[in-house]
Amino acid sequence: MSERKKILLRLDPAVHDALARWAGDELRSTNAQIEVLLRQALGQAGRLPGNVGSLPRRGRPPKQATEAVEAVEAAEPSQEPPSERPLPPSE
Repeated sequence: MSERKKILLRLDPAVHDALARWAGDELRSTNAQIEVLLRQALGQAGRLPGNVGSLPRRGRPPKQATEAVEAVEAAEPSQEPPSERPLPPSE
């Protein structure tokens, strides 16, 4: 993958705040949200180049991977400190 271009973008503070809120709602960074919106606008205008790379996959791993990690954690012995482990029943 080629290096990504860096640009300086000056925005009205209210526009930036709106973009940041929208990005948060979609679990994206503000930068990623701006890129998504630019790509959508370019696509709708018929100006998105055919050789454009895909957006990097970010965020949470797929659900299957999360379930596998949870299963491994559940199979491991308790890592609780001794003071928090339940006491065995006394006879």
